[in-house]
Amino acid sequence: MLAGEWYLADDPEIAAELNRAIELSARFNATGAHEDLVAMLGEVADDVDVRTPLRLDYGYQISIGARTFVNYGCVFADVARITIGADVQIGPNVQLLTPVHPIDPEQRRAKWEAGKPITIGDNVWLGGGVIVCPGVTIGENTVVGAGAVVPKDLPPNVVAVGNPARIVREI
Repeated sequence: MLAGEWYLADDPEIAAELNRAIELSARFNATGAHEDLVAMLGEVADDVDVRTPLRLDYGYQISIGARTFVNYGCVFADVARITIGADVQIGPNVQLLTPVHPIDPEQRRAKWEAGKPITIGDNVWLGGGVIVCPGVTIGENTVVGAGAVVPKDLPPNVVAVGNPARIVREI
């Protein structure tokens, strides 16, 4: 899973990791306590503010930098690494989606999947409802407008909007 290679999603070891994350996220979503967030995620700075509910797959593949804010209802599907920089603002209902599924229906039915990492640079702002697709990197200081779908990398210092996200100006 970590290597980005194809794996079977219903593997018993992976299922155990998923169950661990379900328990930890239920505790965090009930308390909102920073110590529960730290127990759930791979790396998290002390001054991060994450609002509940937060949905994730495994947790340990997520790192969140200093002074970052994550609003209500976000989904971080972390079958691959998700790296969120410092001073990032993430609006409500944002989805960071690392899973990749086969086009071939037989492979999909057999539950094969893979993942591609997502990287969010420092001082990025993701408006409400943004969807970031597998393998995407968003450069520092970039703003992504509400509801945008980001299927490919965005450079630093731009404003992007729409579906698919397109750059409308430089900062």
